[in-house]
Amino acid sequence: MPEAKKGDQVSIHYTGRLNDGTVFDSSDGSEPLVFVLGTGQVIPGFETAVMGMNAGDSKTVKILAREAYGARAEDLVMNVDRGQIPEELDIEVGQRLQMEKPDGETMRVTVTSITDEIVTLDANHPLAGEDLTFDITLVKIT
Repeated sequence: MPEAKKGDQVSIHYTGRLNDGTVFDSSDGSEPLVFVLGTGQVIPGFETAVMGMNAGDSKTVKILAREAYGARAEDLVMNVDRGQIPEELDIEVGQRLQMEKPDGETMRVTVTSITDEIVTLDANHPLAGEDLTFDITLVKIT
C-alpha cells in the first residue's frame, strides 16, 4: 500500500483542538480536506503528520505553535485612532476586518478592544502562539 509522499494529492478528515480541548475546526459532516503534500497549502506540522500515512490510517498529533501558525508577534497589535475607522463601519470586539497596508497588500485583523478614542487591532493569526492537536484520518491518496 503506497504511503503519502511529497507531490501526492491527499483527502483528509480531521478535527483540530486547542490544549483545553476546544474544537476550533473540523471536517466532520463535510467533504474531506484535499491538498497536495509539499506545496505549503496547510500548516507545516499538519503536512509532516500526513507524510508516510496510508489510506485508511488515523492518528492524533500535537503540533507545536512554531510548526502551526507561529508565535504571537506583539508588533502586529496596533492601536488606531477611532476617527480612522469609517463611521458607517459598526465594529465590535472579535470582528475580523481587512486592512490595506502601505504597500497596497491587504491583511486580516481582529478587533480586540474599542474605546471612544482607540480601536485595538491584532494582525496575528487567531491561532498564533497556540499548540494544536489534530485527529487525522487519511481518506485517500491520488
